[in-house]
Parts: sequence; structure tokens; C-alpha cells
Amino acid sequence: MAFKFIAGPCVIEDESLTYEIAARLKEITSKFSVDFYFKASFDKANRSSIGSYRGPGIEKGIEILSHIKDKLKIKITTDVHLPSQIEIVKDVADVLQIPAFLCRQTDLIIKAAETMKTVNIKKGQFLSPYEVKNIIDKVRSVGNSSVWITERGTTFGYNRLVVDMTGIPIMKKFGVPIIIDATHSVQMPGAGEGITLGNREFVPTIACSAVAAGADGVFLEVHPSPNRSPSDSANIYYLDKTKKLLKKLLTIYSILD
Repeated sequence: MAFKFIAGPCVIEDESLTYEIAARLKEITSKFSVDFYFKASFDKANRSSIGSYRGPGIEKGIEILSHIKDKLKIKITTDVHLPSQIEIVKDVADVLQIPAFLCRQTDLIIKAAETMKTVNIKKGQFLSPYEVKNIIDKVRSVGNSSVWITERGTTFGYNRLVVDMTGIPIMKKFGVPIIIDATHSVQMPGAGEGITLGNREFVPTIACSAVAAGADGVFLEVHPSPNRSPSDSANIYYLDKTKKLLKKLLTIYSILD
């Protein structure tokens, strides 16, 4: 199985910057044998504060992603929050992503699965590894066997996430690709008085450890100036360090393959 690499900014800020990041990621990934998907959100519907930037919205956001896909000839993934969004998104996105807070929303999962697109479901911070079997069964119930599960940390007290690496081999027994979300896993949710804090220093540690534990790919939010990102600025990773990290991840993956 080719190593899956999902990367891009947390949220679409404007078309120029989003295109710049996508083009750079295409250049980086073209040097390696990876299954690359460009990720960017058109709406961050679960921001901590009502005043936080959410994105350009579905119509403008999908238009931007469509232009980038056509120009760069790359595969696209983005999150969907409502069943009604799927009809608009499905013709542009190669993979439909279900956010962690919505991972048990049956109607949303079924609607996404009925497109017969790959459905990447973020494992909720409140779920054990064993419970994702129920989520996978929902996708398979409509005849869609293309489902991924993305680990993104488990709630550990207030404002803290941890990643239990033993969960990766447990989830792999369900016969689906397991991805590690290395940037959201270093979040400190709600710790910043209305914003989410985090520590990007540990992104490589989480990513490398998960691949060593058997993860089939890595999800990484990146930005040329992480501290200027209007969303998840404390945990988003440096675009200019992505190539070095990806090379390290592929070295670990090749040893285990």
C-alpha cells in the first residue's frame, strides 16, 4: 500500500495562498512515492469562539478547491459537516472527511458513503479504538468499502490530548487504512480563553511514532507562516520543514513494509 499523505492549510484563507501551499506540496510529494491528497477546509464549523475565522464558506471554498485541482492535477479532500453539503462537495473532493466531533453522526456518514467516494473519518476524542468498528460498519452498510480512520488524540483531562499508539494496531485489525493526524493531536483544546492552543514541537514525534506503530499515512496541516494562520496557529506545521519530515516518515514506513 502506498503511503498516504494528506496535507494542506487548516482553512482556506484566499485562493492565492491556498494555491501556493498546494503547489509547494505537489512539488515536495512528486519526489517521493506517496498517495498525496491536498486538504483545506472551506468552513471551520467547530471553532471555539463565535468571533473566530471560519473560512470563505462552501460555495467560494469549493470553487477555489476546484480551480486548484484542475490547475495542479492533484487529489483533494475537505471536511463536510452536514448531509446537505455532500452534493456540493462530492464532485470536487476525492475523499470526504468527517470531523472528529461528528464521527458518530449516522446520517452524515451514510450520505457520504452513498457517494461511493472514500470516506475518511476522524476518530472522536471520546472514542476508544474498539468503537471505530461501529463507524466502519455504517460506511460498509451501503456497499462502500473505501473507508479510512484517522487517529487525532484522546481527551486526557481538561485541555489536553494524548495519543495511545496501541490503538493503531487495534484499529488496523478492522481492515481499513489508519491515518495519524499529527497536528491536531498536539492541540490543547480550549486552553487559550476562547482559542485552542497546542505545541507543534511534538508533531514529528507523534507522526514518526504512529508510523512506527503501523499507521498507513499521515495527516498534516501546514502553512508557510504557521503563527499567521487564522485557525490552529499553535499546532499547524511549517511548510518548509515538510519535505524533511516526509522523508523521515517514509524511511520508517519502508522498514516496516
